[in-house]
Amino acid sequence: MDLQQIKTIDEIIILLETIILDSEKNNDSMGYFAALYQNVTIKVKEGIASGFFDDGRRMEQLDIAFAKRYLVAYYDYRLNKTTTKSWKAAFDLTSSYWPIVLQHLLMGMNAHINLDLGIAAAEISQGKDLADLQNDFNKINEILSGLVHEVEGDLSAVWPVLKYILKWTGKIDDFLVDFSMKLARDGAWKFATQLAVVPDNEIEAAISARDQKVANIDRVVLKPGLLASFVLGIIRITERGTVSQKIQKLKNQDS
Repeated sequence: MDLQQIKTIDEIIILLETIILDSEKNNDSMGYFAALYQNVTIKVKEGIASGFFDDGRRMEQLDIAFAKRYLVAYYDYRLNKTTTKSWKAAFDLTSSYWPIVLQHLLMGMNAHINLDLGIAAAEISQGKDLADLQNDFNKINEILSGLVHEVEGDLSAVWPVLKYILKWTGKIDDFLVDFSMKLARDGAWKFATQLAVVPDNEIEAAISARDQKVANIDRVVLKPGLLASFVLGIIRITERGTVSQKIQKLKNQDS
């Protein structure tokens, strides 16, 4: 399928399902983010149908533009093509044993929210007042934030003591707070407002500069400090289930 020809959220959901099934088959941790993101996309679709967003038609456009950036990055990476530095860092991590599920998700969220969301928002607002989008922009982040909190709770099924360690170890809490959804959302919106007024011939340079900054945030996820890294290592060693089983758990959060 030509990704640039995608016109509906349903097509996005189908493509994400393809990635999930392929990841389950190959025990590939690239499926972690795809599973989370499919849940986000389904909830956005439900929100549009229920009137949750101010402008459902516009939200579908935003969701499609947003998702395309992830899908293009995913398939480019699979074909050994150049992709953004922030997505490359997230995808490269999937070949490493040590990151826990939550770290994989945070790396994907870093690339997708801090870089892709601002680009998508500016893209669909060309010739329009970007400020009109802000309320719905915040709502899509509310959905993602809610699902991430659910994931943190659901990880107790993968490693039952995780929730107690998260409470007991302040450094872990700091690691998660430093990568808060609010900071990501606010940074993405600020970038969208900046990008919206950049001349067409300077957009690529502006995106490249932003990509470099976003890629540098990865250290918060990957190197949260000695104590936090030690605890995360213990969590990883004692995680239960195969990669495929963890993907299924993420996909079936609501079940």
